[in-house]
Amino acid sequence: MIGTNRRKLLVASAVLVTGALTLSAIPAQAFSVRNEVGVTSNSIKLGITLPMTGAASPGYNKIPGAMKAYFDYVNANGGVNGRKITLVVKDDAYTPTASVQATNELILQDKVFAMVGALGTANNKAVAALVNPGRRGIPDLFVNTGFSGFADKKAYPTTFSLFPSYIMEAKIMSMYIKENFPGKKLGLLYQADDFGRDALAGFKTGGVTFDVTVPYAPLSQATPTTPPTWITKLQAGGAEVVVLFGVSSATAAALGAAYAMKYHPQWILGSVGGDATAIKLAGVPAPLFTGVQTASFLPAPADTTDEYVKLFQTINTKYNPGATFDNNILAGMNTAFVTVQAIAAAGKNLTRKGLITAIETKGSTFASAGLTPMAPTATSHTGYDGYWFGTYDGTATLKPNGGVYTVYTTDSGAGAVAKSTYKRPAMPVNGLPTN
Repeated sequence: MIGTNRRKLLVASAVLVTGALTLSAIPAQAFSVRNEVGVTSNSIKLGITLPMTGAASPGYNKIPGAMKAYFDYVNANGGVNGRKITLVVKDDAYTPTASVQATNELILQDKVFAMVGALGTANNKAVAALVNPGRRGIPDLFVNTGFSGFADKKAYPTTFSLFPSYIMEAKIMSMYIKENFPGKKLGLLYQADDFGRDALAGFKTGGVTFDVTVPYAPLSQATPTTPPTWITKLQAGGAEVVVLFGVSSATAAALGAAYAMKYHPQWILGSVGGDATAIKLAGVPAPLFTGVQTASFLPAPADTTDEYVKLFQTINTKYNPGATFDNNILAGMNTAFVTVQAIAAAGKNLTRKGLITAIETKGSTFASAGLTPMAPTATSHTGYDGYWFGTYDGTATLKPNGGVYTVYTTDSGAGAVAKSTYKRPAMPVNGLPTN
C-alpha cells in the first residue's frame, strides 16, 4: 500500500514539474488580461433595442439612423482612441418580451460591449429583471426613458439615465401650469404604466390636481375606436387645459380625434410625446399644432443658432441623407455624442468596469446638447435635471416661449423647482470628444 502511494506521489510530482516547464515556455503576453467582450484594438460594438416597427415606431425608428450617423462621423475622424464604433439594432416593436429576446441576442450572439439608448420603461425593466445586465457587469447606457427608478444604482447597478425623470418633468410642469393657467379646468391623458405613474407622483408633489384623468393602456392608441373615448371623457369633464403624458403615436391619435370631434383645449405635451415630425408622420397636419405646447431638455431642433443643432444638422445631411432633422434625430445624435464622450473618458484600455467608473466620476462634466447638466455619481445614475417650455407654430416648428430658453430644474424627490443658472460647457473641437 505504501509503495503504491509512493508511486502515485512520484507520478503526480512529475506531472506538476512537466506542467510548470510547459507553462514557463508560454510567452508572457499570453497572461495579459483577455480582451473585453465587444472590443478589439480597432473596434467597439454597441447594441440597441427599440420599435423599428409597430404602433410606437413613428419617430423612434429614426433614432438608430441618427446615432449611426454620429458614430460614422466619429469613425471618419479616427474613431475613439483608434477604435471605430458599430451599432447593432434590434426591433422589439415596443413589447417587453421582444426586448428581452433581442437583448439576449445582442449579448450572447452579437457579443456587444454595451447596450445604449434602449427605449421604454417597461421594456428596460423587463430586461433588467430577466437578462440582468447589472449582475453581469454589462453597461446599459443612457436608456431612452425618464423612469425615475433607473437612477437607483443599487437596483440597476450598470444602468444610466440620460433624460430627466418623469417625476422631475411633472413637477416642473405643475409649476408651469399654476403660473400660466390659474383657475382653468385641467385634464390629464397618460400611459398607464410606470411611465404614467411617475408622472402622477410628480404632479402630486407639484401640487396639481386634475379635474379629469384618463389613463390608457400602452399600444391601445393603435385601436381606432379607443382615442375617441379619451376625447369624449375629457370633453365631458370640461377640461380646458389637457396634459398628455404618452408616446408620440398616442399624441397623434389624441390630436386627430380631438380635431374630428371639434374639441380644442390648450394641449401641453410631455417631452416624450411632443415630437412634431413623428406626429405628422402619423397623419396630423402641421396647422393643428398651432398653439400646442411642450417641454424639452434639448434645444429646439430648428434652432440653428445652437452649436450642437448646427453640427448635428450638418452630420445628418451627410451621413443620414433623406432623414428630416427633428427632435428624435437630435436626441439620437446627442445620445451617441454622450456615449462617445464616455468611451473616450474610459481611456485606451477600454473595459466595461472602466466605462462605468468613467461615467460615475466624470459624467457630470460631460459636454452635451442638454440645456441642464448631467448628474451621475458613484451612488446615483441620474441624467439631466430640467426642462424649458415652447410653443408650436402653424408649421409645427417649436419655439421657446418668450424667445429664450427659460430652464427649470428640480429633483425626483421633494426638492423645489428653481430657475436654472447652468452654463453649458463649450462643444469639443469639431464635436469630437477626447476626454
